[in-house]
Amino acid sequence: MQKFIRNLFQLEKKPLKGLMSVEWIMLGYMLLTLLLILFLYTKMDNPQAMIFGRLRIIAMTAALWIVYRIVPCRLTRLVRIAAQMGLLAWWYPDTYEINRVLPNLDHLFAEWEQSLFGCQPALLFHQELPDALFSELFDMGYAAYYPMIALTVLYYFGWHYREFERASFIVMASFFIYYVIFIFVPVVGPTFYYHAVGLKQIAAGVFPNLHDYFNSHQACLPSPGYSDGLFYHLVEDAKAAGERPTAAFPSSHVGISTVCMLLVRHARNYKLLSVMTPFYLLLCCATVYIQAHYLVDALAGLVTATAFYFALLYASRGMVRKER
Repeated sequence: MQKFIRNLFQLEKKPLKGLMSVEWIMLGYMLLTLLLILFLYTKMDNPQAMIFGRLRIIAMTAALWIVYRIVPCRLTRLVRIAAQMGLLAWWYPDTYEINRVLPNLDHLFAEWEQSLFGCQPALLFHQELPDALFSELFDMGYAAYYPMIALTVLYYFGWHYREFERASFIVMASFFIYYVIFIFVPVVGPTFYYHAVGLKQIAAGVFPNLHDYFNSHQACLPSPGYSDGLFYHLVEDAKAAGERPTAAFPSSHVGISTVCMLLVRHARNYKLLSVMTPFYLLLCCATVYIQAHYLVDALAGLVTATAFYFALLYASRGMVRKER
């Protein structure tokens, strides 16, 4: 522990002069979305606030870079990366502000779901397992999403520092790739679509095209399950705090958690992998159980995450640094 703390504050002999990879990927995403905001300026509700928000992020990034240059050590590197990862919660609802000017596509995904599985799994799953035990287990898995991300990144920081920036880059880049998809593929998921259409129509296999309905409507269904459960309330509170009718396809919950599992496997920590596996499986199931995603979203999250991971792992092969 003493060695860890000493290394945390030890000044680097060759500090990084420019931006870190996670900052570059953030700036790339910022530039893309800024161009979209300018292109759609007259169709958006409050584009000025979105632009000023980006200026604040640039200012924060510059300030943390200055702090690092003054005190170049592992701790200030960690703060730079943690700050960018913390902003993911800010970038998420931002996708809604852009994609809601596009026509909604949920009717197509609900139809594909019906064609592939002969039913709506998001409508029936919780009905097959209504007990409080299953509800709490799935909600616990869903609530484990951000802790899994933090655990993976901090594990690399503490035990595989040479690949810490690389692992952080893979997670961040995966997030931003998903966010780009969410912008151009406006799918809100069952909890919003079912609420807007009505459960009777969904059960009857009727999936109307809602066009721009979600441009001005954000109401969703309450999560099914044991409404008095601790983890149920954690999920509901998270939905109330930051959920928007956006980001259903592919499931980034499945996708990013899959990337984390692959990163832990890459580090060959099979004990940690075995600890995370039950939460990962519960999380994947929970995305459909709580009606956040169609089953096709979850499957697409698994496939895309695997592709993103290996592509980004290859792209970041030069990021492995020597110990300082």
